[in-house]
Amino acid sequence: MPTLRSRRSPLPVIAAALLLPLAACSSGGDGASEGGGRLRVVMAFPPAQAMSPYGDDAVTLSRLAVIEGLTTLDRNGAPQPALAASWKRDNATTWTFTLRDAVFQDGTEVDADAVVRSLTAAGKASPLPRVLSDTGLRATATGPGTVRIVTEDADPLLPQRLANPSLTILSADAYQGGKVNPAGHATGPFTLTDVKGAVAATLERNADYWGDTAKSPGVDVTFVADGTARANALRTDAVDVAEYVPIAQASLLGDGFVHAFPSARTNGLSLNTARGVFADPAMRAAAREAIDSEALVDGVYEGRADTSQGLLGPGVPWAAKGRTAPTNRAEAAGRDEVAKTKEIVLATYTNRPELPEVATIVQQQLKKRGFTVKQVVRDYAQLEADALAGKFDAFIQARNTLLDTADPVSYLASDFTCDGSFNISQLCDPRVDAAVAEAASLAGTEERHRAEMTAEAAVLGADALVPLVHERFVQGYDDARVEGVALDPMERTLITADTHVG
Repeated sequence: MPTLRSRRSPLPVIAAALLLPLAACSSGGDGASEGGGRLRVVMAFPPAQAMSPYGDDAVTLSRLAVIEGLTTLDRNGAPQPALAASWKRDNATTWTFTLRDAVFQDGTEVDADAVVRSLTAAGKASPLPRVLSDTGLRATATGPGTVRIVTEDADPLLPQRLANPSLTILSADAYQGGKVNPAGHATGPFTLTDVKGAVAATLERNADYWGDTAKSPGVDVTFVADGTARANALRTDAVDVAEYVPIAQASLLGDGFVHAFPSARTNGLSLNTARGVFADPAMRAAAREAIDSEALVDGVYEGRADTSQGLLGPGVPWAAKGRTAPTNRAEAAGRDEVAKTKEIVLATYTNRPELPEVATIVQQQLKKRGFTVKQVVRDYAQLEADALAGKFDAFIQARNTLLDTADPVSYLASDFTCDGSFNISQLCDPRVDAAVAEAASLAGTEERHRAEMTAEAAVLGADALVPLVHERFVQGYDDARVEGVALDPMERTLITADTHVG
């Protein structure tokens, strides 16, 4: 089992590597720590796909205010204008979007052809962006400033879907040589000008932004997976903003640096339903019965999390009112039967510092039930392909249930349906597929929410995922000095045009 770093270790050696790129990026006349100076930000997840918009790197670009789509979301998840000034639904499958006057960061015009090009490229990407895992769309230009979008099936969530970072709109020069490069070709208030592999990135103010001009002249970004190093960088004034401060570091930093808020994130134990020990529903049920969520909240999160309630936790406030009991659950195998099974491989990643500790406690809980457990802990970029291929028996992940469309139907489709693009549990259950399809077809919000809770009950009944805890986010910055940091439960935004050093 990998050695886990102490939760209250002194400044790690990695912090020295952190300070070098920050110092290099921050040199110059703007002064990182003075009013109006460049922002210094440390992010948790290094680029995994060379800043491609078709994977998780798109979320990083969105959180850094580099990219935009046709729409954006307000704090309640409702769609708002972005590059599209307005839209209307022509019929069940057809929508018309009218564009605002805007230019790309390379000076070319945002027009209907650019929108069609970007949406078409996203639909042809491999792997397909998760937000398109449950639908297909076709975009055509109906004029210089209007775009018609037709979906395969009725999609009442299309305006929310188009706010997803993977459906960003980029200029023609972004698409060269079979690759997609957003650097200098997006529309956000900050322009990505340089990427140093998985180590650092540089952003500059976009003076031609269609909205309010960024208050900061630029952002110097360092990527550091080690959570203790991120917290120490904030503590020692090496950065202005630290993404995802570890729970163990929150009390050490103090209230002036710690900003916790509810999230839509559920940390869960995905069980491989297709092969190995957990292909047996009775073994999955035994694993579920072994989990003690309260022990995780107290032992790992120091009370800064909520005990498991379902796939959708308190960050999705309407879920509790509509929750129903899991359906068609198998009876759990007994301890003696469990003890006869082969060793299982339990994997998780280091980018969220609590997860390795969660894995250790879950490993102990499963062992107590009779399972033999081997643990694998690595950087997320080194694990994702194997997890999606079903090479682990169990996988602990932190998943934002509203990330794709601000409505959990996309999460349910991508994670738990037969054709889902993020189906780590390898679940393929006709009852689940039918329930998710029913929810996706409903335009009425309350009606759709009821159908989504039916789908949740089917997934929980299959024990494809065992909810562990519901996270509360902790972002780090000195609120006496830094203003305008976005505390977004849906994780779309962090740095905005308003973010600056006061």
